[in-house]
Amino acid sequence: MNTHMHITAWALGFILFAIAYVMYKQGKMKPGKITHMILRLDYLFILYTGGSLITPYFNGSPLMPEAIVKGLAGIWMIAIMEMLLVRLPKQKPLKGLWVQFVIAIIILLALGFFRLPMGLN
Repeated sequence: MNTHMHITAWALGFILFAIAYVMYKQGKMKPGKITHMILRLDYLFILYTGGSLITPYFNGSPLMPEAIVKGLAGIWMIAIMEMLLVRLPKQKPLKGLWVQFVIAIIILLALGFFRLPMGLN
């Protein structure tokens, strides 16, 4: 059940991120800011559910290092999403952040669905 809550939380996070990004891109600052604030609340849910998923690996599991990398990559992804939404209205360069976004997605999906055994159960 935890896995499904976590997937729902990050799927909602990506949807809210896309909506806020489009709003900012179109110059609709107030609706973009509201969506951005809701996304920040979703970050907390993502962190909580993700933390509850990696906690069982800290009992001496041989997969503990990979779980730690997954957790750090998840925090990195949240930071990237936040930086993209903060820099967009200021019209700062975003290319480097988009590259990091893609790298983080690859790491997270590879570890979450293919490497760590608590995938979809």
